[in-house]
Amino acid sequence: MQIFQKTIRLQSYPRGFHLITRIVEQQFPEIRKLKVGLLQVFIQHTSASLTINENADPTVRMDFESHFNKMVPENAPYYQHDYEGSDDMPAHLKAALLGHSVTIPIANGQLNLGTWQGIYLGEHRDHGGSRTLVLTAWGD
Repeated sequence: MQIFQKTIRLQSYPRGFHLITRIVEQQFPEIRKLKVGLLQVFIQHTSASLTINENADPTVRMDFESHFNKMVPENAPYYQHDYEGSDDMPAHLKAALLGHSVTIPIANGQLNLGTWQGIYLGEHRDHGGSRTLVLTAWGD
């Protein structure tokens, strides 16, 4: 069994959902060394998230943003953690709902995603800044 790990820094993205599959593949060529295995992508932040969903139609990502903004509104009167801005507590909640990691099978040196699947970065802050991912792949 081989194990590879790399930390990468993503550029700053505006608030919303962004496809990062190609970035992960480009920044982590060690994936190509594995015939069969797994890739875990972990984000080291509490106000951004990762998930897997539709990679073809950008309106899906826009609808995700609209839905999560309605489901987890800003300025809720019961939020106590508000000193970092009105988008901060909702960002933590959205990240908790979506999660901080995804695991993807590797087959013949490639991510074995479905035809229409891609890795999303959920940037839940208005000005979240760059984000750090830890990529870990293991297999044979």
